[in-house]
Amino acid sequence: MNEIYDVVIIGSGPAGLTAAVYGKRAELKMVVIEKEVASGGQILNTYEVDNYPGLPGINGFDLGMKFREHAEKLGADFVTDEVLRIEAADGEFTVVGQEKSYVTKSVIIATGALYRKLSVVGEKELTGMGVSYCATCDGAFFRNKVAAVVGGGDVAIEDAIFLSRMCKKVYLIHRRNELRGAKTLQTQLFNQENVEIIWDTVVEEIEGGDQVESLTIKNSKTEETSRLSVDGVFIAVGINPQSEAFDNLVEMDHGYIKAGEDCETNVPGIFAAGDVRTKQLRQVSTAVSDGANAITSVERYLTRYGK
Repeated sequence: MNEIYDVVIIGSGPAGLTAAVYGKRAELKMVVIEKEVASGGQILNTYEVDNYPGLPGINGFDLGMKFREHAEKLGADFVTDEVLRIEAADGEFTVVGQEKSYVTKSVIIATGALYRKLSVVGEKELTGMGVSYCATCDGAFFRNKVAAVVGGGDVAIEDAIFLSRMCKKVYLIHRRNELRGAKTLQTQLFNQENVEIIWDTVVEEIEGGDQVESLTIKNSKTEETSRLSVDGVFIAVGINPQSEAFDNLVEMDHGYIKAGEDCETNVPGIFAAGDVRTKQLRQVSTAVSDGANAITSVERYLTRYGK
């Protein structure tokens, strides 16, 4: 007979690892399933984290390892597996992985989200060295410098406005001749004197040695190629929540699992934490908060239903 867990945590980014810490402190029988070799989620690709309280400037990989070490010190069990789906039957859940299945009374989905990439030369090599996907995370590093934002939706416009308050110059590069973001945001953007919009243009290459130095851009109408000198580039072309395995299981909004601050989904016993759930702000600190809230909700659920 399969071992029955109190909770299975899927994903070991900041939300999943915090849930593991709180889960062990609550003496829940649990396991953390992670498909990647290392824990930490998106922060593993962050060269420097400067907005996590108490640890200014910590390397993203080191922060992820600290989270994992804390959970392991408390006795959290980790397995490497990729979850394919969750099946519900007889008041329990079976988390079906590629390697094996895990029977549990409750589930926390903390699979995160991945920023869409431009997939151009230099993007991967210079990520964390001037290439960023989060202006609120990394904008402060470019104070009084020149930055570019790529995109044309709400997030790209908000990033450009945010950066304009600290950067000497901000370029907003958009592949079309009009923005897709809310009109109120566009009005704010057009009022920023240090923001220049480069229309009908795509980024073809990101250049630099140890740091971003310039972009090769191409006008899609004239086919003209030019070089733009910048200190950093913020890519805001969308985010893909990692929720495909849970389609038709829980309610979603554009791929994000619908859940509030208590992390409860529409399915009793299934909770969503971190970047994969619907929320205003996706940061390490909010993911950590979700992990704690999710375990609190799990405890309440287990008590309420006498599980």
